[in-house]
Amino acid sequence: YKEAKTPREFHKPIFNKCKDLNLLCFSTPFHESDVDYLEQNFNPDVYKIASFEIVHIPLIKYIAQTKKPVIMSTGMANYEEIRDAVCCLRDNGCNDIVLLKCTSSYPANPRNSNLQTLPMLKNYFNTHIGLSDHTMGLGTALASIALGAKVIEKHFTLDRKDGGVDSAFSAEPNEMRQLVKEAGNAWLSLGSVNFSPTEEEKKSLGFRRSIYVVKNIKKGELLTKDNIKVIRPGYGLMPSFYENILGKRIKNDVVVGMPMSLDVVDGH
Repeated sequence: YKEAKTPREFHKPIFNKCKDLNLLCFSTPFHESDVDYLEQNFNPDVYKIASFEIVHIPLIKYIAQTKKPVIMSTGMANYEEIRDAVCCLRDNGCNDIVLLKCTSSYPANPRNSNLQTLPMLKNYFNTHIGLSDHTMGLGTALASIALGAKVIEKHFTLDRKDGGVDSAFSAEPNEMRQLVKEAGNAWLSLGSVNFSPTEEEKKSLGFRRSIYVVKNIKKGELLTKDNIKVIRPGYGLMPSFYENILGKRIKNDVVVGMPMSLDVVDGH
């Protein structure tokens, strides 16, 4: 813990730098005195509760009484432990909660991520959800977005070769940049339920096939495989009508190259 902790003297330059960059800055307290230190010196907008502290109800109560939003990791916790921690937060004035699905192994195997738990966390506890990701690479984090994750926690290092207790599974700057970019793309790609062509897709509808006249046809003649065909572009009658209109008589003269329409087919 002495090797891995963030010393208190690191906080001021970090908070100042984040302020300069217009970044939200917060810290993870492990004791009530840490909460006091953060409140008195930095007034953070949010608190993080680590997985290992999810059973530390006195600390969770103390954090909740700040009335700040809380991001809480759920690594190792069972349903009852998560429930008790969430109830403690709400009972003590914290109603803005993000629960992070977390696998507390370092690094974590993607097989153990069990991301399908994410919607259950949201449904069971009525909170926002996210992922505390200790896997190598970005795939697990990006997959979580499709299941509703709104927050992704990823360990960060300037260079893994510099070492450190978390270096092996931490993202380097180019990887973090890619994660931010692709997470944004993944979130945008979710969109909404839609079974109609988008405005961009409408421009391509003409490249589909439809029914066209390929020979001149006189009024009263039959439609056959020789005089109508399913070809591009897609401005004629839908191909699903092809077999239904074969053998029907034409109401009016039509000429080669004309897109078919039911208006000129007898009986329709």
